[in-house]
Amino acid sequence: MNCLWLVIISVTLRYSLGMRSRLQMKLDKLTLSPISRISGEITLPGSKSLSNRALLLAALAEGTTRIENLLDSADIRYMLMALKKMNIDVTEDKDAKTAIIVGKGGAIDIDNVELDLGNAGTAMRPLTGVLCAGRGKFKLDGTARMRERPIIDLVDGLKQLGVDISCSDTGCPPVLINAKGISGGQAEISGQISSQFLSALLMTGPLSRDKIVLKIKDELMSAPYVHMTMNLMKKFGVTVKSDKDMLFEVNPGQYKSPGTYFIEGDASSASYFLAGAAITGGPVTVFGCGSESVQGDARFAKVLEKMGADVQYGPNSITVSRKQGVSLVGVDEDCGDIPDVAMTLAVVGLFAKGRTAIRNVYNWRVKETERMVAMVTELRKLGATVEEGRDYLIVEGLTEGQRLNSHVEIETYDDHRVAMCFALAACGGVPVTILDPECTSKTFPDYFDRLSELAGSSSSP
Repeated sequence: MNCLWLVIISVTLRYSLGMRSRLQMKLDKLTLSPISRISGEITLPGSKSLSNRALLLAALAEGTTRIENLLDSADIRYMLMALKKMNIDVTEDKDAKTAIIVGKGGAIDIDNVELDLGNAGTAMRPLTGVLCAGRGKFKLDGTARMRERPIIDLVDGLKQLGVDISCSDTGCPPVLINAKGISGGQAEISGQISSQFLSALLMTGPLSRDKIVLKIKDELMSAPYVHMTMNLMKKFGVTVKSDKDMLFEVNPGQYKSPGTYFIEGDASSASYFLAGAAITGGPVTVFGCGSESVQGDARFAKVLEKMGADVQYGPNSITVSRKQGVSLVGVDEDCGDIPDVAMTLAVVGLFAKGRTAIRNVYNWRVKETERMVAMVTELRKLGATVEEGRDYLIVEGLTEGQRLNSHVEIETYDDHRVAMCFALAACGGVPVTILDPECTSKTFPDYFDRLSELAGSSSSP
């Protein structure tokens, strides 16, 4: 019998797997029937972090860049709309997942521009940096939640470099910039809230008139994302000097188009399918990132391996399964370098023996929503025993004979990752309802269709 989704709008519709994509209406709720197994193969959508970084560097570069496997999602739309509003020549082909960008060959000079960047941190933070290197007046704003997400550390760093810039009294957007170029200099910033602040300053560095030196004054969270930024800058012809992820030096230079740049599959998105395989047995193979991935979130597979899953790597693929009779066991994991997929780990912890401790994730509290509160609240709805700390979460795995609460409605808080990770609760043998499932459009618009394909492929007749 095939696994079924229940869709609840103002009326209830019941239909079999794959049908949802043919219904052209907004979904208020999506109820997932119990999933017995997730298995199969999936080609991942392009990385959100790489897509927006590549679009921006292509706009600054000398020459024309063809970006392939570009993610088509809300956050990428905000970056593309911003570039077009600033007169960057952009040609998109959504079907081919490509964009052709004619670079400016330097900083962006344009006056009196207001940019609505939604809740896209990967657009807000880098643009805040690079627009300071040109000339013009800019206002960068977004959703109500974006106005609650701190940006003061980046603003302070830019002020140290002589930029005329301000944000709200709360330290959040909107951001006002009176750009007159950047002479260079030194800045000392915090790395505890978001690595995107450092990434933004690094991407801005080559546009300055003199060398920029950046010092982390405490600790750098999510360091793999900074390494990703540096690797991408190198693809565009600029090298960053780094000393133990605490001191960074960028010389003035010219970004140069690599011609074509292929966006690797999103490792954060891979986590849901790999986790599903670990919980239900799999196997699942994701294509698009593997042993050669530049994304730190690819490490999630190694955490699953610690928990008892079998993991196989190819250069561009990861396969996860779990042997019959082998149980997952809880882990105590520092997730400071992988905070996004740590949310997936929290749900996997429900299905593991013992405790799963997720540590060093204070920045959950300043993401798309207050993720610590969201995770604790929704896990407890399912019946989990959860301990919350300032920067950690501990989940007690289900004991023998214990089941998750049935027919729980998961509030998603307009956070794509909350929706996607809690879909895996359906692997616990109970129906689960995801409220506002279309919030996944931020990074993975067809997530539930793709999940249904892998769940449906394992259904027995």
